[in-house]
Amino acid sequence: MKLDKTEIKKIIKQALREDIAAGDITTNAIISKNAKTVGRILVKSDGIICGLKIAKMVFEELDKSISFKSFCKDGDFLKAGSVAAEVKGSERTLLTGERTALNFMQRLSGIATMAHSYSEKLKGTQTQLLDTRKTVPGLRLLDKYAVKTGGGKNHRIGLFDMVLIKDNHIKAAGSITKAVSLIRKKYDDKFKIEVETKNLDEVREALETKADIIMLDNMNKEMMKEAVKIINGKASTEASGNITIDNIAVAASTGVDFISVGALTHSVKALDISMKI
Repeated sequence: MKLDKTEIKKIIKQALREDIAAGDITTNAIISKNAKTVGRILVKSDGIICGLKIAKMVFEELDKSISFKSFCKDGDFLKAGSVAAEVKGSERTLLTGERTALNFMQRLSGIATMAHSYSEKLKGTQTQLLDTRKTVPGLRLLDKYAVKTGGGKNHRIGLFDMVLIKDNHIKAAGSITKAVSLIRKKYDDKFKIEVETKNLDEVREALETKADIIMLDNMNKEMMKEAVKIINGKASTEASGNITIDNIAVAASTGVDFISVGALTHSVKALDISMKI
């Protein structure tokens, strides 16, 4: 996923407005307007760095004259103690923008690091790691960018770019067959259609509708293997539900094409990053 600078700028402006509001009363009282300094952004634990461009945009939003120099790029693995970037300019700007810049970098680097760890478990298989819509409201583009930076792939961005028929849709429509029929009646072949299934009977019904992707939701290993056998390449397969770093390789061994993991974005641990003046 490429970052849309216009959209990202809106996110940054909102974050700065939330943090600064009428002004940084502590910094403005202590630091002279003319004071200049250098800040070093330090990675304090091993991980995949992500969000350098965002941090740069944060400081530049406050002061166009700020100099931001990266010593690595998004997606690089850094050891604890590494200097990721250096910021030069107004000391007031550096101190005022520090927390917002680091909040973005810590979260995005945490997501990228987790995505990398999960992706490593899929090495040697044909299965690809997917994210979900379980993102922080307002930060989806950034969260999904971080997943891709860490080696994962992006599932649908939102409710508008792909059809995903879930259990509540099926219940409302009356059946998988009826739900898919209603989608095709309204949109024809404009969107890919994915259907969530919970058992082998639903898998067979979804296959009959010629859905593009069949989600195998919360199935055990044996049921997933049987589902993949039944589908036999006639649709793509996605394992989902209760996937962890400890069982993702087992899920991949069933032969599914994709595994989606909500934890990549809803339960991520931020990477420890700080800025030292």
